[in-house]
Amino acid sequence: MTQDIGDEELLRRYEGVWIDRVNRTFYQGMLMQELRLSRCGECGYWHHRPKPRCPRCLSAQIVPTAVRGRGTVYLVTYLHQGPAVEGVTYSPPHIVATVELDEQSQLRFTAGVLTEDQAGIAIGDRVELDWVERNGRPLPVWRPAVTG
Repeated sequence: MTQDIGDEELLRRYEGVWIDRVNRTFYQGMLMQELRLSRCGECGYWHHRPKPRCPRCLSAQIVPTAVRGRGTVYLVTYLHQGPAVEGVTYSPPHIVATVELDEQSQLRFTAGVLTEDQAGIAIGDRVELDWVERNGRPLPVWRPAVTG
C-alpha cells in the first residue's frame, strides 16, 4: 500500500463529506486511485460500506484492503435525467452499475460506467475499474473489461 494521505489533506479534498475513523482509509484510497474495501482479519470476509465490525463474525479486526477492480455486472441503471454534474450527460443516458467483485461472492460496488458503446452495458458483462477526475478528486468508474 502506498503512503496514506494526511487527515488535513483528506478533509480539504472531501469537504462536506462525513469522514470518520471507520471510513477514513476508504477515502484515502480513493485519493490514491485505489479502491479499498473492508476485509475481516479474523474470517477473511469482505464487506462494503465500511463498518467497525465484521458483519459475519463480529470481529473488530477490519483491514482496509485494495481490490483488483474486476468483476461482473450485477445491476444496471440508465439515468435519463438528473442533477447537473460536471462530466455527466444524460443523452445518451448516464449508466450506473453495481458490480459483483471477483474477490468474493456478494461483494458489490456501485459506480458510473464509461463506455463508447451506445448500447451501454448489460447484466453479466465483465468490467474493470478505472478512474475519472471530478470536482478535484478521483472517482471510480467501470469500463468494459479488455478481453484477451
